[in-house]
Amino acid sequence: MIKLLLVEDDKLLSDSVAEILSEVGDVTQVYTGDEGYYEATENEYDALILDVMLPGLNGYQILEKIREAGLTIPVLMLTAKDSLEDKIKGFQEGADDYLTKPFHREELLLRVMAMLKRSLNLVGDNQLSLGNTKVALNSHQVTVADNDIELNGKEFDLLVYLMQQKNRILTKEQIFQRIWGFDSETSYSVVEVYMSHLRKKLAKGQSNLLINTIRNVGYILAVNENE
Repeated sequence: MIKLLLVEDDKLLSDSVAEILSEVGDVTQVYTGDEGYYEATENEYDALILDVMLPGLNGYQILEKIREAGLTIPVLMLTAKDSLEDKIKGFQEGADDYLTKPFHREELLLRVMAMLKRSLNLVGDNQLSLGNTKVALNSHQVTVADNDIELNGKEFDLLVYLMQQKNRILTKEQIFQRIWGFDSETSYSVVEVYMSHLRKKLAKGQSNLLINTIRNVGYILAVNENE
């Protein structure tokens, strides 16, 4: 599941934007700059939709701080300010795109999807493709050639996360936070259990994706080029 963070202090507008973006993924809404900065740095999201004028930290300050912290999350700035200077400032601070209010539903969706396609390697309509394996995010369907691989909810979420972060080492803690959340009552060992299940199902389905274990570090997804 794609996870989006929306920081907008106008609750009516926030609800409207969240409803639009629910077509893309799961939307977390916060309403102040301080909450936005906390969520962006303490939890993992695939994109940040960020208002400029906020209580506490403003959007530019949040953007500057998260970029200084090394976070590469794609950011779409939402603002009523449409001057060239404001847009330049946003891009200089590290924004990926800029959308002025009011905006059309279709434009918001297109801009967010364009960011996600670049950052998550999405292809087509909300699909991931790596090696000989394709994942349809909307229908939760995983296919190799014309054959389906049956995955349960957490196995599917785990595969999506690994594919989104291909060739990047992910620690057990990162995976646990993303898939189960730190408030989960289960233990980190659940990652190993689900990783084992996912490996077996991918192999049985003749996927050429390999989940490699980096001892004492974490996991990395790669493509077996020999298949």
